[in-house]
Amino acid sequence: MKKILAAGLACIVLAPASLHAQEVPGPVTVSGSVALVSDYRFRGVSQTDKKLAVQGGITVSHESGLYGSVWASNLAGWGTFGGSNTELDLVGGFKKEVASGVSVDVGLTWYMYPGGSPNTDFAEPYVKVSGAMGPANLLVGVAYAPKQEALGRWYLSGASYATGIPDKFNAKSDNLYVWADASAGIPNTPLTVKGHVGYSDGNDGLGPNGTSVAPTGKYFDWLVGADYALGPVTVGVAYVDTDISKAESAYLQPNFSSTRNGSSIAGSTVVFSLTAAF
Repeated sequence: MKKILAAGLACIVLAPASLHAQEVPGPVTVSGSVALVSDYRFRGVSQTDKKLAVQGGITVSHESGLYGSVWASNLAGWGTFGGSNTELDLVGGFKKEVASGVSVDVGLTWYMYPGGSPNTDFAEPYVKVSGAMGPANLLVGVAYAPKQEALGRWYLSGASYATGIPDKFNAKSDNLYVWADASAGIPNTPLTVKGHVGYSDGNDGLGPNGTSVAPTGKYFDWLVGADYALGPVTVGVAYVDTDISKAESAYLQPNFSSTRNGSSIAGSTVVFSLTAAF
């Protein structure tokens, strides 16, 4: 399903690029990016059936700290949410420096799946604290989605989902995601190394559309990678993995697997990305 990573985390993890701001007259800044990624991984789980994704977003920021953004990606397989082949994230928030080099970012991501079946969309507030420590840029974040039908445990297993009869109709669940990111530029080079670790705690069954923001209920995801900047274009590579085993996710099958060969959509993989910022 989807992100934020933490909202913006999924973009940072799988379509890494610093948005280069384009100043316009007045106290407003507009920035954005478009990206091609080999697999869209949201919190370690493929949302594109382990296939390519085209992604893009735009952010409008005010000097006061207020900002709003729109981000979108194609979907496939587990990520289609009852028929939608598109994820559209609407984000609004407020970011302010609270101490020298330390910023706090508070906002909300509304995950939308245009064309999907009912009960697909959900809202997820977040708080992020970022700053520098020596040569490294650090970020810690918490995203908490309150109880909503889109996150509910409607089906206890893939087998019950196949019957089309919910085990608990209109069930609602919440979801917690906690994460930390770190990155550091290699001196005198256009290379940046990065890392991420996240923890999910939510629905350990299947939602109304046969998916879950937190497959198996509780799990960790992580990545290590690097970005190479070539002017406005960034080439990225990242090793992505989770601690979700085949045994732990067996009750979610056949939903929680690739439609091509039945392989895990949460197993380790290397994700490549090409991002152009503006």
